[in-house]
Amino acid sequence: MQVARIRAGGRAFAHISTFHPELTSFRRDLHAHPELGFEEKFTSARVAEALRQCGVDEVHEHIGKTGMVALIHGQTRSSGSMIGLRADMDALPMQESNEFTWKSARQGLMHGCGHDGHITMLVGAARYLAATRQFDGTAVLIFQPAEEGLGGARVMIEDGLFDRFPVQSIFAMHNWPQMKPGTVGLNGGAMMAAADRITIDITGRGGHGAHPYQTVDVVLVAGHIITALQGIVSRNVRALDSAVVSLCAVQAGDLGAFSVLPGTATLVGTVRSFDPAVQEMVERRIQEVCSGVAMGMGASVNVRYERIYPATINTESEARFAGDVAASIVGAENVVRDLEPSMGAEDFSFMLQSRPGAYLRIGQGMGANNSPLHNNRYDFNDDILPLGAALHAGLIEQGMPLAAA
Repeated sequence: MQVARIRAGGRAFAHISTFHPELTSFRRDLHAHPELGFEEKFTSARVAEALRQCGVDEVHEHIGKTGMVALIHGQTRSSGSMIGLRADMDALPMQESNEFTWKSARQGLMHGCGHDGHITMLVGAARYLAATRQFDGTAVLIFQPAEEGLGGARVMIEDGLFDRFPVQSIFAMHNWPQMKPGTVGLNGGAMMAAADRITIDITGRGGHGAHPYQTVDVVLVAGHIITALQGIVSRNVRALDSAVVSLCAVQAGDLGAFSVLPGTATLVGTVRSFDPAVQEMVERRIQEVCSGVAMGMGASVNVRYERIYPATINTESEARFAGDVAASIVGAENVVRDLEPSMGAEDFSFMLQSRPGAYLRIGQGMGANNSPLHNNRYDFNDDILPLGAALHAGLIEQGMPLAAA
């Protein structure tokens, strides 16, 4: 049986393991039908159907466009407690290179980050919780659209998510290929960095490549800006702090016009940081460096700095609790409580700005293709589905325990 590869214990894990094959089939169906952010119509319909078959008490659709929330009431609700669990639903605009039978059926779209697995783990938890109801309160299961750069979490919050479902705490988990199956990692602070976008438009004077003295060469200006911006982290950010400045795309001129110096150039990149003070300083220095370099070379520059996602910061008590839940299922030796933060970003950060909570990583291994997240050979590891579902369920049962008889 698939679950034999994962060493875990507890009533929830044992129960969920009995319908592991059904979860695997569901996950693979989602994988074959990926959809981009705010376009998750098939996905949302499949999830809503599955939740109703599970016997959840309420399904609320179209929150944050294609998002939904399911409610499961415990055996009692005397505490009035509500705990939220979140799974993201969107896929990526990339072409899949896998050849298995459940590969993407949609050209140029792929579940390359494992959101199909995240959905399935939460649906598995819903099935277990609706059948057993061994808790005092209400489980709020949040199926969120558009995590990949479009801020679906923020849109759901703006659409009244926490006004309608006032959870006291919120939890989410993400598969992590770099950790082996059967392990869980988290920490009591920063888990993911803030993600900002920078766009630098340079204007000079175009002309003939044979007569550069008659021009203001924006390609040369762009090159100096790229080099100069790399000095911000090495010379302006304290060595004990963290930040990344990456220029990831350059657009200037025409590849067919080898002797034409263009009049404009655009650079696009990203800034990653954890500390708001560092974020503020880096933003200011980017403006200053770009303006100074452009002015010194006779060009003009316009810098647009957009804050996309804030840093994902766990609250200490909720992280400690989530670690305890994980330890009760996989053993303390398989829980990393001081996990190193990632410079990647997550829009669950918006939910953590609104409510206490924690973001966990669940190990899944690199798989047969040795593929990380966002790789065109990546696939979610179905072996961990019962474990992820049991972790979700444990957060509910241990976070809202029934009173002793």
